[in-house]
Amino acid sequence: MNRFVEFINTGNEDLAREVISSDAVFHAPSHPEPLRGPDGYLEVIGMMRSAFPDVQWTLEETVAEGDTVAARFTMRGTHDGEFFGIPASGNTISVQAMNFYYLADGRIVGERGQPDLLGVMQQIGAVPAP
Repeated sequence: MNRFVEFINTGNEDLAREVISSDAVFHAPSHPEPLRGPDGYLEVIGMMRSAFPDVQWTLEETVAEGDTVAARFTMRGTHDGEFFGIPASGNTISVQAMNFYYLADGRIVGERGQPDLLGVMQQIGAVPAP
């Protein structure tokens, strides 16, 4: 998981291929169909970096059972690019994400991610905050 966090915080393609299986399947709320392999994950990272160029994920805690890891992250960044059609606001965000990772042979073969997209949309001013 530490190498994976290094990958998502740098977008390093070589590291992506080291930690993510070529046949991995990722379910992201930003995409209606599953993404596949390192290139699929790089697509999500690219989308996030185009909207939040300084985005960083902090791994707050993990719980592991067998080949499954539950991970809670804090995602922080500055909204300096378009995000789901919302123009850059310059606002900073700090939201949580809960993800499940499935591992085999020391590599990620799947993920189901649940970032706090409502929190992101509120913090960038797209949705009124309560």
